[in-house]
Amino acid sequence: MSSATVQPAPRRRARGKPATPAAATIAAPVAAPVTAPKPALPAAATAGTPARVLRRFRQVFTAVRSHFQKVEKQVGIGGAQVWALGVIAEQPGLAVGSLARAMHIHQSTASNLVRGLVERGLVQTERGAADRRTVYLRLQPAGTELLARAPAPHAGVLLQALRELDPATLAQLEADLARLLQQMGVPEDAPAVPIG
Repeated sequence: MSSATVQPAPRRRARGKPATPAAATIAAPVAAPVTAPKPALPAAATAGTPARVLRRFRQVFTAVRSHFQKVEKQVGIGGAQVWALGVIAEQPGLAVGSLARAMHIHQSTASNLVRGLVERGLVQTERGAADRRTVYLRLQPAGTELLARAPAPHAGVLLQALRELDPATLAQLEADLARLLQQMGVPEDAPAVPIG
């Protein structure tokens, strides 16, 4: 009597599930994205940068000084005094404290500027009726005539250029200069005497 060989029945897979090799069930590790390092600036380029920036500062202050020398030669008074005259002309009757705030200087510096203008007969002062300590300022005719002869801009070329910068550039410049002053050890409340 011969015996028949019985083959095992093939395993049926569930519907909708493709057969997956056992090795594929183990998740392969995901490699982190590789970012290329930023190319470093050549040493020669960075070494010369401070000197080039310093040269830019010198160019700025040379331009400012040249403008104020031209002003003084033409009208006989300094650029800061011409700026003060311009502020008073725009705001007749303003107080000395308001002049100081408009020029971003200390009140004692503004008082010294005004004293020189009064002595030259360019500005007249008037004590406040309610508070005699408050001094109000107006141009004398001689001050108006001198201001008409003074080269523009009366506030100086640097302030005029800063006013014409776009807000984002101006804000970045202010932040960068604040950092530079901090690096130099200059305190936030350090004196700021007007140029010219």
